[in-house]
Amino acid sequence: MTGDAVKAKNGSMVAYDGQMAFKKMSGGGEGLRGMVTRRLTGEQMEVMEVRGQGTCWFADRASEINLVSLHGEKLWVEASNLLATDAGLRTGTTFTGLRGGATGNGLFTTTVEGTGQAAITSDGPAVVLRVTPQYPLQVDPGAYIAHQGNLQQHFQSGVTFRTLMGEGGGEAFQIRFEGDGLVYVQPSERNTIGGDV
Repeated sequence: MTGDAVKAKNGSMVAYDGQMAFKKMSGGGEGLRGMVTRRLTGEQMEVMEVRGQGTCWFADRASEINLVSLHGEKLWVEASNLLATDAGLRTGTTFTGLRGGATGNGLFTTTVEGTGQAAITSDGPAVVLRVTPQYPLQVDPGAYIAHQGNLQQHFQSGVTFRTLMGEGGGEAFQIRFEGDGLVYVQPSERNTIGGDV
């Protein structure tokens, strides 16, 4: 950093050189309105601002870190997978409906928008998958990290009689993405409420 700032998950700094100042930000960096929204929605994100001259390194549970460049677009990301953003990027909360309930992360997710970079984490190297109108994509909710672009998402249930009898493939729920954009998934699955029905 050269006198600029980043917003990062509280406690994620592992080392720095130079002169750095750390300041806890209430409401995920969005002030009182953001704090109230996050409390009401349950989409928690404890954030600190890091400002200074030098280099600061961030990490979270030895997760892979993936940089996503935004050029005026919006990124939807699970709060638990958002490590840091350039200070100029705006964060918010949006309704995800049943998809969020199935992942166990709640009915809301975090949005990041503007111009700059966001660092998202994944359990193993993230896989970036392209969605086009001709090629929609189904994703396991436990592997989903983030998405960007002009995408519509639908929650699908794969529960059948065979699933209930224990003869299914274990993939009871999926998120279907349609439109044009990118979906980020991790090569492992979180435990979800849907789980292995």
